[in-house]
Parts: sequence; structure tokens; C-alpha cells
Amino acid sequence: MSSPSVPRGPSILAIPEGDNRERMVCPDCGFINYENPKIVVGSVCLWQERFLLCRRAINPRRGYWTLPAGFLELNEGTAAGAMREAWEEAQARIVIDGLLAIYDIPRISQVQLIYRAHLEAPDFAAGPESLEVKLFAWDDIPWEELAFPSVRWALDHYRDSMATGDFAARATPAG
Repeated sequence: MSSPSVPRGPSILAIPEGDNRERMVCPDCGFINYENPKIVVGSVCLWQERFLLCRRAINPRRGYWTLPAGFLELNEGTAAGAMREAWEEAQARIVIDGLLAIYDIPRISQVQLIYRAHLEAPDFAAGPESLEVKLFAWDDIPWEELAFPSVRWALDHYRDSMATGDFAARATPAG
């Protein structure tokens, strides 16, 4: 007695017809598993010229400081996602002031959209993904303990925008 064939799912690396790069393809049904970059949304959020930062309670970079940010969910707008991330990580209600920057980071397959924002009120607390949440004056930001290069880029872009009055969205820094 033979057992029924069990579909294997996308298990063969091949270039699908009409495509130009290898993808994981199911040999049984032809399904193509397209893997695309992840979208990260977040904000540089202020209250009275102090920056809201979250100390990460999760890996990667547990214990390091970051902006309230994370992956965009399905069927979610980018600004709404940034507001949700501020709530999840810092229990903070924020108002989006505009797009600050778009960071294209191919080496980790991410595109990050970072907004300028401010707190509705100085009410915040650590969410489940944060060990602590704190407001920092510029000179008190723990620069050596920032979790990711894009956190520094965003903080620098924010400061430059405020100094020049140029609020056009920035792009990934060269280098």
C-alpha cells in the first residue's frame, strides 16, 4: 500500500519563468515564495526638546537604546504603524509631524520610514519589548549604547532639520 503524496512546499531554488533571480519554488504545485524586504516604521519623538528612547528588552541588541520602531504589519499604513510602535514599546501616544527619513538598508533587506513626532502628553512607560523608556536631552543621549546605526542617523537628521528649518525627508546616509 502506498502512502499519499505529501506536498513539499517551496523547497527548490530555481529561477521561475519570466523572473530574473532565484526563488524558492514548490516542485509539486509551482508556488513561488517571494521574499521581499521588511518595512520598519518608527519615530523620533520629542517632549519639550527631549528625545524619547526605549531600552530594548528583546534581541537583537537587548539592553541598548533605540527609537520606538518596529516592523510594519499587514494592512497597516506607515504613520499608523509608527504610532502603534510608540504605544507598544513606550505606552506613548504620539502625534506625527511629518516624514523625517527613508533608510534603504539592502544588507539586511530593510527599508525604514522614520517620522518626526511629539508626545501628546509626557505619559509613557515601558511596554513588553522595552526594559525602560526615558526622555533624554541631546547632550544626555547614550550615544555609545544606541542599538542600531539608523537610530543615530535619525537623531542626527532630526537635529539637522531643526537647525536648518529644512523638513524634507532625508535618505540613507552615504557610506
